[in-house]
Amino acid sequence: MREPTMVVGADSNAAGAAVGGADGSPLPPPTSSPPQSLVERLKDYGQEHVFALWDELSPDERLHLVKDIQSLDLSRIDRIIRCSLRSQGLPVAAIEPVPESCVSSVEERTMEERERWWKMGLKAISEGKLAVLLLSGGQGTRLGSSDPKGCFNIGLPSGKSLFQLQAERILCVQRLAAQAKNEGSVTIHWYVMTSPFTDDATRKFFESHKYFGLEADQVTFFQQGTQPCISKDGRYVMETPFKVAKSPDGNGGVYTALKSSRLLEDMAARGIKYVDCSGVDNALVRVADPTFLGYFIDKGVAAAAKVVKKAYPQEKVGVFVRRGKGGPLTVVEYSELDSSLASAVNQQTGRLRFCWSNVCLHMFTLDFLSQVADGLEKDGIYHLAEKKVPSIHGYTMGLKLEQFVFDAFPYAPSTALFEVLREEEFAPVKNANGSNYDTPDSARLLVLRLHTRWVVAAGGFLTHSVPLYATGVEVSPLCSYTGENLESICRGRTFHAPCEIAF
Repeated sequence: MREPTMVVGADSNAAGAAVGGADGSPLPPPTSSPPQSLVERLKDYGQEHVFALWDELSPDERLHLVKDIQSLDLSRIDRIIRCSLRSQGLPVAAIEPVPESCVSSVEERTMEERERWWKMGLKAISEGKLAVLLLSGGQGTRLGSSDPKGCFNIGLPSGKSLFQLQAERILCVQRLAAQAKNEGSVTIHWYVMTSPFTDDATRKFFESHKYFGLEADQVTFFQQGTQPCISKDGRYVMETPFKVAKSPDGNGGVYTALKSSRLLEDMAARGIKYVDCSGVDNALVRVADPTFLGYFIDKGVAAAAKVVKKAYPQEKVGVFVRRGKGGPLTVVEYSELDSSLASAVNQQTGRLRFCWSNVCLHMFTLDFLSQVADGLEKDGIYHLAEKKVPSIHGYTMGLKLEQFVFDAFPYAPSTALFEVLREEEFAPVKNANGSNYDTPDSARLLVLRLHTRWVVAAGGFLTHSVPLYATGVEVSPLCSYTGENLESICRGRTFHAPCEIAF
């Protein structure tokens, strides 16, 4: 297992200065006053209030506060805060619908194209050109769990976690690629992004489950960064009198994290050309999808995304748009899309004008990922999310600085969208059971319904003790990736639902 080289967002030189003197000996705890040089630096950025309660702190708390401030890259954070605050409220280019030529829709694809893309994808995978990148820095807080979200069990008959479902799909694609190659074995490297809040628990979960059948050295963990939480006037929020409140820098922090951890060089050294990127909270995600990869290679673009048709105008999903006439494709969040535009219909197609929903299923070239990391760092613009943050006054409204994975698309010289069916590839797990949508229960039902259709199509039969709409059959990813190769297991057999079909 490869270790990360650093945690992104830390000022390594400053952090080193906090824990030792020039000769490596520990620094004495600050006593009467905070270090004057640090006070002056904070004044330069309007953040000297962090020492406001210095006189009330114990020696250990004073040392903790100095270390906390010295671990921050103050100049970089100041630039991010200023750029992000300044960008809010600025006029943005008008949006246009995505041109039909940019989208491969389900109804337009032929069986011949799908088979050709499948073979192209498996060939590239067998040659070691694909890596899988998992965005899994979040905790399952909204699901009622403090564990990493990937550890969550949505209640399938197998009891498998979201991490295990993805790992076994990787194993399945490796086997399919090896069979297509007709020689040896195939390995897909898996890069798993954690956060400072989930890293240790994620590593232990993988270790305790023996990497779900994968080899330990084909999994690389690395941490996304954090950013200070700020007030509306850009000042750091203090979580305690001796600690700045911080939060993960969003799933778009993956680009800076890959660059700072030197994992882009690691990918290049492995011969990787393409990176399949997705989130952990989709129970139906087709990890390392050969068809999507083949399409991506065939189109010759720098970036691509799987999309689903928006179900209804008010659905809370971001949509792909063209920003400005002839401008790049990008994503507009549902909260930013005017209601009249959200409801507008294309009279020629009968679909919503802005219908292509972003579901965090992306493909990038490795070269493009390097460009994105540089571009995002240069621009320094983060989204400002107004949320409750812990402070010395209890939870208070503040701003979290976040980047999103779809922030990459405006930098792409060419982008293609690949439509998929939501009932086949999109089962989000975002809210606790009892919510109206995107719950473990709704995701489990989508998985069981899809797999039940696979089994019936392969000649199997089902019996069940409760209504079929409430239960079904789970097919192990180790048996089948998209419903293929099930006839020998299912034909003429009867399965009592709920159950898992496995080798």
